[in-house]
Amino acid sequence: MTELLRRAIAEIERLPADAQDAIATRILAELADEQAWDAQFAATPDGVWDRLAEQARREVAAGDIGSLDDVFPPQAQEA
Repeated sequence: MTELLRRAIAEIERLPADAQDAIATRILAELADEQAWDAQFAATPDGVWDRLAEQARREVAAGDIGSLDDVFPPQAQEA
């Protein structure tokens, strides 16, 4: 176990039981989600990845893409 995880657990142990359970529920859900994504990626055949990469190349070549700044505008820096 890492030191950061030990610190987090120590802080969680100081909380009331219901708060501990809420955090544990979120952690377990996140772990299950990661496992599902890992399984999905592992089950995806190389041909699918090749087709997706080719599609992305075509979109870039056609100028059919937008700037990430359009999708995720930079936050104004606080003064």
